[in-house]
Amino acid sequence: MSAHCQLTGVKPIFGNNVSHSHRRTRRRWNPNIQHRRYWLPSENRFVRLTLSARAIKTIDRIGIEKAVALIRARGEKV
Repeated sequence: MSAHCQLTGVKPIFGNNVSHSHRRTRRRWNPNIQHRRYWLPSENRFVRLTLSARAIKTIDRIGIEKAVALIRARGEKV
């Protein structure tokens, strides 16, 4: 599975390692992706989401119901 967040859409970014001699090699920066299981009361079931650490804080603030609605609005299946 690719390292991307279902809520915020954050995914790896790419760039260069630059050595002391200024040689460049490709590298990637991965987001802090966590798998988290939430109880969804409206559907009476658990949902498992792949989220970044920032998205987990967002869900704590706005609630799981609104977060799932935003994920579905982006076209992802939950």
